[in-house]
Amino acid sequence: MQDIIQLLSDNIANQIAAGEVIQRPASAVKELLENAVDAGASEIKLIVNDAGKALIQVIDNGKGMSETDARMAFERHATSKIKSIDDLFRIKTMGFRGEALASIAAVAQVELKTKRDEDEVGIYIEIENSLVKKQEPIAAPTGTSIAMKNLFFNVPARRNFLKSNPSELRHIVDEFIRVAMAFPEIFFSLNSNGQEVFHLEKGSLKQRIVQILGNNYNAKLVSVQERTDYLDILGFVGKPETAKKTRGDQYFFVNNRFIKSAYLNHAVMSAFAEMISKDSFPMYTLFIDLDPAQLDINVHPTKQEIKFEDEKIVYAFVHSAVKHALAQFSISPTLDFELDASIQNLDAVNKPISEINKRDASSSSLFQTFAQKNQAHFVEKKSELTHWKDFYNKSTTSGDIEIDKYSTKNAQAIPVFEKNVENEKPWDNSDLLQVHNAYVIVQNYKGYLLVNQQNAHERILYERFANAITGKSIATQQILFPSTIEFAPADVIIINELLPDLTILGYRLEPFGNNTFVLQGTPADMQHSSEINAIEKLLEQYKHFSSDMKFSKREKLLRSMSLQQSIKAGTSLTQKEMKQLVEVLFLCDIPNTTPTGKPTYMSFKKEEMDRMFGRLI
Repeated sequence: MQDIIQLLSDNIANQIAAGEVIQRPASAVKELLENAVDAGASEIKLIVNDAGKALIQVIDNGKGMSETDARMAFERHATSKIKSIDDLFRIKTMGFRGEALASIAAVAQVELKTKRDEDEVGIYIEIENSLVKKQEPIAAPTGTSIAMKNLFFNVPARRNFLKSNPSELRHIVDEFIRVAMAFPEIFFSLNSNGQEVFHLEKGSLKQRIVQILGNNYNAKLVSVQERTDYLDILGFVGKPETAKKTRGDQYFFVNNRFIKSAYLNHAVMSAFAEMISKDSFPMYTLFIDLDPAQLDINVHPTKQEIKFEDEKIVYAFVHSAVKHALAQFSISPTLDFELDASIQNLDAVNKPISEINKRDASSSSLFQTFAQKNQAHFVEKKSELTHWKDFYNKSTTSGDIEIDKYSTKNAQAIPVFEKNVENEKPWDNSDLLQVHNAYVIVQNYKGYLLVNQQNAHERILYERFANAITGKSIATQQILFPSTIEFAPADVIIINELLPDLTILGYRLEPFGNNTFVLQGTPADMQHSSEINAIEKLLEQYKHFSSDMKFSKREKLLRSMSLQQSIKAGTSLTQKEMKQLVEVLFLCDIPNTTPTGKPTYMSFKKEEMDRMFGRLI
């Protein structure tokens, strides 16, 4: 019989290796940026077109390569970082496995320009499908420019699996941020389709964090510094008030390499226990430096997962360092303005609190109320939602309820539950009762309905927004004094992606340059004092839904808006508001659940209550 086992060709082997290393454009961005850092560059520029599908180019001013090294760099397992097996356990550089450039050359058209400082001319190499097409001397500055074009041009099936441009660009931004955050002493820039997304000047770690995550962190960072014989922990955590409902602003670096670790994340979260609500996530950028012999970084193709020799010790150090840092600053909010001189002279301001004062304050009922777990969180929620009552404006002088304006349909609404038999209506004409400022009791001939006011309003808003998207847009009310909103660069990508749908839903946002937008108008029924806050919360909610891939962009936006703008528990409602809420709920196509499947109301039959009390006849 003929032998059937054969060695793969270099080209096919490289394409298989590329499947591990280069999964999407962002994977190539990560490898190229890390190589530029290892080259000792002080300036690194990233240029992408069509979210990296058409072009990914990294230009650095590092030490460059010789002609021989430039050719060798594209061979499999070619590396300058490892000479013996022992070197594998003493790695301090970023790239080291020697497969990145070979993998890129197997799935893209690559152009390399490089020159060392001691060389008079540089070298230009053009590679396609792992084959060198051209090699010639070239005039070039010291450093390296590597451009990969038409990613997966020879593997159409892989290219078809790539996501939309905004989605792929977000992945590229994530990888860019992870490298740029680790090296604040290096200038980084990111240019997408001719537009500069990031321009990060050299500076301190705190300056780099603010440049990337936004100016709102400028006065809200707590320094973490713990040095021990075993490891060092340096970086910043956000004050508790900066915690968000979504993950995203959490960065762990081990020996300057970004890693993902649910275990260490738990150490930080536990240090914030009792300071933030359980469903919130604090911001942190933490660097752990320890002997490379104490960890294994080659356990995952992307090198983002590592193993510690003793992870319990690392956990304990991280938890202790963050806890200690938080204890160093006052948890109470600081004033961003100078106090009036007359106020500063008051005893309460210029004299320290005594032990007697402290005991008196802590024993008061007000202190006890706020000291209860998460109480402040609930108070804040209530204050944000006082505008809900304005959602239902008076429609006529006779006091009739205007269902049409707030119904899910554009035409005059007729309740779907109205039938010939009066007793078949979901409720009778008796007054409604609100319980715990969260539920509405609705009596009917069968018993009663218990309506959750937030879930009900969420369903109403969702269908209203969904009808606006597919039909008539929601009216926009012009703002007399337009507001400017500055977003983090990564969030600008999301906002630009959502702009068309936001316009349909009543928002008028216009780009103003440098990650800033001008808010010219809001939905007509929105309270103007909360417009910026509403947009920021909408963005956070959208990012929360974005973790679920089964939803479309539009569906995520609709769910985000309906959840973010719905009335919350703690909001007191009048009789008119309760009746309006219940009536419009039963005009919905699906009145019994929220978009996420939570019930909007429960039905309780009178005969069941009679049976419970032994009164069933």
